[in-house]
Amino acid sequence: MKITREIKTAILVLGGVALFIYGYSFLKGNAIFKDTKTIYAIYQEVEGLISGAKVTINGLSVGKISKIDFLPNTTKILVTMDVREELNFSNKSTAMLYETGLIGGKAIAIVPIFDTKSVVKDSDTLQTSVKPGLTELINRQIEPLQIKIESMLSSADSLFAGVSNVLDNDTQVNLKKTLENLSITTNNLNKASLAAVEILDTNQKQLNATFSNIKDTSDNLRSITDSISNAQLSHTIRSFTKSVEGLNKIVSTIESGRGTAGKLINDETLYQNLTDASRELESLLSDLKNHPKRYVHFSLFGKKEKPYAKEEN
Repeated sequence: MKITREIKTAILVLGGVALFIYGYSFLKGNAIFKDTKTIYAIYQEVEGLISGAKVTINGLSVGKISKIDFLPNTTKILVTMDVREELNFSNKSTAMLYETGLIGGKAIAIVPIFDTKSVVKDSDTLQTSVKPGLTELINRQIEPLQIKIESMLSSADSLFAGVSNVLDNDTQVNLKKTLENLSITTNNLNKASLAAVEILDTNQKQLNATFSNIKDTSDNLRSITDSISNAQLSHTIRSFTKSVEGLNKIVSTIESGRGTAGKLINDETLYQNLTDASRELESLLSDLKNHPKRYVHFSLFGKKEKPYAKEEN
């Protein structure tokens, strides 16, 4: 049977259409000749996720996203995924949305839970989660810093406003004068330090001699201290202690009235006798002064002695 040109053309056109459909389906991530099962995941927001993005488990690609659309009558996003038929993870597993890189868009990673009682089937819906991307993490770190910077800028603005209110023309003039005086004081201090350095350089020999004398004096004091420490101070102290003890015994004996000194000091009879003797001696001297002839007799002719007659006061 002879194949006509029209049949060849038709076969070629059909083959091109089939090849186009296969290529389009491949680019869209839809498998035509491979068994897959369709599962779903629902997100609040999927910015950066596109159809054809890969679906992975532990980094291994196990399928692709075939469709992204709104969940009917809501603003939630329904993501349709075609994964390999032989996968037997549980329908309680989680579909985590994550960033593949700074410019790589987003993809979905299935965090599998293996449970033979609830193996995922076609048209099952998985739980979802969103992993913060690098940009979001940076924004989270920058946000507190931004708040602090804004607060610092506000404080600095208030400070500058306060300074501008305080630094009026008179204050600025006074501040300039203060700075000028401070500059003059600094120059004077520099001159004084230079003068001190010059004095030290000029009198360096005298200073060295003075420090040497101080050292010799310190050595002499140390020698004197050593001599004092080596002296028999303990023997002297013991002797002094014995002397004090003896003196205490003597004082105690005198106070108790024992011995001659004790009786002399404590016996009032001796004092009374001395008082009487003093009084009689005073009377005798007075009588001797007033009547000396009673005690001294001198007569050439043997004059008879008159008897003593006591005067009445």
